[in-house]
Amino acid sequence: MKFKLIVALVDDNHTDTILEAAREAGATGSTVITSARGEGLVPEKTFMGLNLSGQRDLILFLVAEQLSRDILEEIAIVGKFNEEHGAGIAFQVEIEDAVGLKTQMKTLSSEIEDQI
Repeated sequence: MKFKLIVALVDDNHTDTILEAAREAGATGSTVITSARGEGLVPEKTFMGLNLSGQRDLILFLVAEQLSRDILEEIAIVGKFNEEHGAGIAFQVEIEDAVGLKTQMKTLSSEIEDQI
């Protein structure tokens, strides 16, 4: 089975909504790394050396390749990535190999069968 890693950098106020949407689209789990920082075209303003940007979370999803595009698109819609400046970004990369998924393989296999 082939996997993709979806990486999303989001405003921490949207993390729970994005996690829920990803699960509904087929993700079986996630890892959230809090207190991430990002910078777009225009750097965030500071006040006397203090960063005024909001908190960001980095969310990682290891998903079956067949489900990855649907999950990625759902994350973008719910996070309003294409509608609001600075709302977030998500991308996917191929995974060569992964271990520790044996307990999830039955669930993943049945979800993928539905896609085929």
